[in-house]
Amino acid sequence: MALTAEEWSALSLSLKVSLWCVAAVIPPGVLLGWLLARRQFRGKSVVEAIVHMPMVLPPVVTGYVLLLTFGRNGWLGQWLYDWFGISVAFTWKGAVIASAVMSFPLMVRAVRLSMSLIESRLEQAASTLGASPLRVFFTVTLPLAAPGILTGAILSFARSLGEFGATITFVGNIENETRTLPLALYTYTQTPGTEEPAMRLVLIAMAAAFAALIGSEVLTRRAERRLSGE
Repeated sequence: MALTAEEWSALSLSLKVSLWCVAAVIPPGVLLGWLLARRQFRGKSVVEAIVHMPMVLPPVVTGYVLLLTFGRNGWLGQWLYDWFGISVAFTWKGAVIASAVMSFPLMVRAVRLSMSLIESRLEQAASTLGASPLRVFFTVTLPLAAPGILTGAILSFARSLGEFGATITFVGNIENETRTLPLALYTYTQTPGTEEPAMRLVLIAMAAAFAALIGSEVLTRRAERRLSGE
């Protein structure tokens, strides 16, 4: 199944955006997942609601909010452009931001669940042996939460591959710049006589999503076996 240059561009851009998305969501996702799993604080319910808002809002709403925020005239976008010359709206960097916002709740939920299942006695034992809280976090908590972190990362990757609504609203549908797989497929569906390339992209998207889900299961089971000493 030979792909055209346009299809290769959409596929490579989707992979690029998805990989950067995962890199962007892991650090804050791990920290916020730990915070929600292990700490009680005023306004916790509000924080949880804000984190999970992208899961229940129409993606177009999220994309429009991002455009108002990071657009050239947005309060943050204008500051970034005036001071650093950085523009993210209608660029692949904006596609990364849109994907990261949409997949962030998946990362946080996976990490929070994983960390909530960790026996606190193990962390307490490390503390009584003289380990600092930071060392306990990196040497005990993170390794034990590895299956959840891997699951969240792969689900974020898969969610980024399928992201459409927020992306097209925030960064548009620009060939070789923001036209990822879902946007390329949308373009084909709006163009007469493009059923064959559209079907190829459908098969590619399905294969990528299936591979991501299988990879999530395999990596998670390996991490669990390693932790259990099998």
